[in-house]
Amino acid sequence: MRKIAATILLSASLAGCVTAPAGTTAVPPPRENTVRVPPTRPAPPPVASTGEFLTPRIMNIPGLEGVIGATASQLQRQFGNPRLDVYEGDARKLQFTGEACVLDIYLYPLQRGAEPTATYVDARRASDALDVDRVACVRALKRR
Repeated sequence: MRKIAATILLSASLAGCVTAPAGTTAVPPPRENTVRVPPTRPAPPPVASTGEFLTPRIMNIPGLEGVIGATASQLQRQFGNPRLDVYEGDARKLQFTGEACVLDIYLYPLQRGAEPTATYVDARRASDALDVDRVACVRALKRR
């Protein structure tokens, strides 16, 4: 009887040492759901000039003529209400979104006390935040 009990006990303890048959894999534990946050991009730096006022660089890309130089109200007429409207000092960032892309438009005053106008545009895919063609994004988001 002792031999049978010892055999059962030995078999049970060895069962934990058995590995999966060749060609099969163990199932990994389920992963937690994670949310991917797109990277934040700082506004393009303005170029310093004389005095305390900073003169912004103005983007010059063919196809953005109706956007660069536009005021916030002109941009809203083109794209609708922005998803984000952020003020930082005398600078402003408007963000417009659609299924195709996310468009960030940066507005700076060109002279001290002047109304900010669009000087820089950045665009990325809405799905994974990879850079996309700015002009194509503008076309995709413009109101028809």
